[in-house]
Amino acid sequence: MGRYCSECDEWCSNSQFSSNQWRKGDGCSRCKSCVGGGINFQCGECYRQFNSQNELNMHMQVHRPRNVACPICGEQRFRSGANAVQHVESGYCTGCRGQDNARQQIYEFALRQSGMQQFLTGTPMLTNGGHYDSIPDFPYQCRECAKSFRQMSQLLQHQDQKHNRYTHRIGY
Repeated sequence: MGRYCSECDEWCSNSQFSSNQWRKGDGCSRCKSCVGGGINFQCGECYRQFNSQNELNMHMQVHRPRNVACPICGEQRFRSGANAVQHVESGYCTGCRGQDNARQQIYEFALRQSGMQQFLTGTPMLTNGGHYDSIPDFPYQCRECAKSFRQMSQLLQHQDQKHNRYTHRIGY
């Protein structure tokens, strides 16, 4: 199974296209060589080869030290702030079991951190119980490109990958 690359006009097997390019369809897909401009991207740590800068950037996360602590339970075993927040948002953090509770905890944590308030959308309302009444559907927003996110971990991953804003600690 294969098709012609829309850029180099060579017949390529489906394995020579990324899944994203393959989905674009016949006449629109570009092979991995054309997408990468014929350039291979190599990891300076382990020398693995990648087809794009994005793939290399994603891979580089495996070389980061596990020195980031969870903002709720304090467990220090994460490679980035996004990974630590994912641990909480998954509902498995011992400090706040359950995804709904975790989402509330992360949102309230962000409200308390002066460096993170710039990423919050809307104005939260306190209830009598001291918690915030409702969390907006997409409470976090990238200030560089205005993209909105449902979870803080998504915002942190986006900033790391798209804007090179690696956060080694939560709260900036």
